[in-house]
Amino acid sequence: MTQLKKILNKLLNLCFYLCLLAVLWGVIQVFCFTSFHVPSDSMKPALLPGDNILVNKMVGGPRLFDIFASLDKKDIDIYRLPGFGSFKRNDVLVFNYPFPGRKDSIGFDVMKYYVKRCIALPGDTLEIRNGYFHIRGVEQELGNREMQEFISNLPDTSDGRTVMRSYPRDKTLGWTIKDFGPFPIPCKGQQVQMNRENWLLYQIAIFWEQKKRPIYKKDGCVYLGDSLLTTYRFEKNYYFMAGDRLKDSEDSRYWGLLPEEFIVGRADFIWLSKKRKNREINWERLMKEIQ
Repeated sequence: MTQLKKILNKLLNLCFYLCLLAVLWGVIQVFCFTSFHVPSDSMKPALLPGDNILVNKMVGGPRLFDIFASLDKKDIDIYRLPGFGSFKRNDVLVFNYPFPGRKDSIGFDVMKYYVKRCIALPGDTLEIRNGYFHIRGVEQELGNREMQEFISNLPDTSDGRTVMRSYPRDKTLGWTIKDFGPFPIPCKGQQVQMNRENWLLYQIAIFWEQKKRPIYKKDGCVYLGDSLLTTYRFEKNYYFMAGDRLKDSEDSRYWGLLPEEFIVGRADFIWLSKKRKNREINWERLMKEIQ
């Protein structure tokens, strides 16, 4: 009987420590770090298919939201706790893809993640000139320069392999992935005049913030519901993202702005990598810092 009690005590202690480890692992996943698998080559050469990346949630702050409501495709509020830093240009970020359904409406899909490089921050004014990224007033090389040179050498119209027409896909603006902008990336509290161009650029973001779609009418004015909208003050921060392999990347050049709430965190390390062909471990990429 005494021996049985000892066995039971050991089993109870084991269960207790296993539960404690599970809770600790859950806390780390929610508040500190998490892992994602890279399935595509849109971030090549920085990331390859088969890479498993460690994502730091503490930089911008971990997010809190109702995961069960999000799985049911319900509208949710996303809260971000204070972080130990901020996202910077050229950071590789993991985020929830903001257009999982319709291309004209921002939506949150907790199961659909992208990984791209941050090109522009809230408050930046972005331009793409002859294929190269530029931020007004900032002297900094952005993104993959080799691929920007490739885009620069493409014909001005589609070659059948690369889609040239870009966000917001309006013929009067004529923006392409070679000649784009200027595009002011909104920051919280920033105010813009609501003319036709700004309506084209920001109608999706305004619809997401206000739950009403702004309408541009023939009188040259923008309306939100029954109200005339002469100016708009943004309630959220937004980012502009791009893949390193620009010719094969579905990114902000095509779909526009990324809300800050959708960012999971910064990708810091490749903790495991397996080759696509034979699934063998790619030892050269283990614990490689992501640049």
